Amino acid sequence: MDAPQTVRIDKWLWSARIFKTRSLATAACRAGHVVIASQPVKPSREVKINEIIIAKTGEITRTVKVLALLDKRVGAQVVKNFAEDLTPASEYQKKKESVLEPIFFRPKGSGRPTKKDRRDLEKFF
Repeated sequence: MDAPQTVRIDKWLWSARIFKTRSLATAACRAGHVVIASQPVKPSREVKINEIIIAKTGEITRTVKVLALLDKRVGAQVVKNFAEDLTPASEYQKKKESVLEPIFFRPKGSGRPTKKDRRDLEKFF
């Protein structure tokens, strides 16, 4: 596989599986969610080897180091050869913590809700 000479940042982010689609990568660049060297980048910016890219994808801010240029999407196992994930483990914990807890918890087997429980629910809604 021949390595390309230059690659756009939006195409590289899509190829390295940081974003699901290239249009999402482009939109993130335009919105200022992709940063290189403390500067937001445009989607047409060229990627260089050994650059560190910070990309906000949803709730997680991912930090990736470019190991090689890539212009075609590859399998998840092969991405390790092109990008080094420098994202701290605490960022991945954010996604797990954001799962909503039930508002009212009733232990299983505690019976039907009481009149007070119903009134509390009506107050809430």
